[in-house]
Amino acid sequence: MDTDSDKIEYAARHTEILRHPRQHLATFGVTNVYYYIVTEPIYSELVKDVSETVIREGRVIAERPKIVTPYYLTQLEGFSYDARRYFETLLRMHGPDTPGLFYTYKNEPKELNIVSDSWPVVVDRLNEEIDKKGDPLASIIKGQDDLWDVSLLKFIYEITTRSMPDNIAQLGSRGLLGMSHGGVPVGARQKIEEMFQQVAMGEIKAYELERELNHWGVFEEYQDRFFALVRGRK
Repeated sequence: MDTDSDKIEYAARHTEILRHPRQHLATFGVTNVYYYIVTEPIYSELVKDVSETVIREGRVIAERPKIVTPYYLTQLEGFSYDARRYFETLLRMHGPDTPGLFYTYKNEPKELNIVSDSWPVVVDRLNEEIDKKGDPLASIIKGQDDLWDVSLLKFIYEITTRSMPDNIAQLGSRGLLGMSHGGVPVGARQKIEEMFQQVAMGEIKAYELERELNHWGVFEEYQDRFFALVRGRK
């Protein structure tokens, strides 16, 4: 292929989600999705009559969805430049301003193994293991060996899309999608209050709260309270 974009598009197009999570991403908590990515080794085309499969294991940690006014690029940790470019392409295709939730993900790769079996045999075995463990969030992805995290990112995008309606419905039922004064969502105001408490208890740093206030353009509104909190912690 001639360009990196062609390679990314090819990897995404040839990615298959063979086992989806049986639960949606949590609306009010952290979700841990354990994944298995099976690929044919990149050298397989050069080695005849050898049937091998690469198995990558890891977990994707999805933080509690955050309400925003514009839907902007998801924060990603542990992904390559190519994977980020693929996500940017998805945003251009599906729109930057819906549905108003901000999902933050972290990828934690675990193990990599190469086994002497064809990938369908490996997938059958993995399905049996997952069924025995009873993990409703374990997933299996058939991807491309050299751009496996592009395949993983396509999977993340799909599970996010599947979870959005349920997440939005739950947030809406609690009135968190409505707008408060200053054009700030009710849920965002609630998050700011939680962060003030977290700073007071030493669970997060003051600069994290300051960044959140600036993000919403409300630092001046909260500045007296913010500086009093910072002085009180010294």
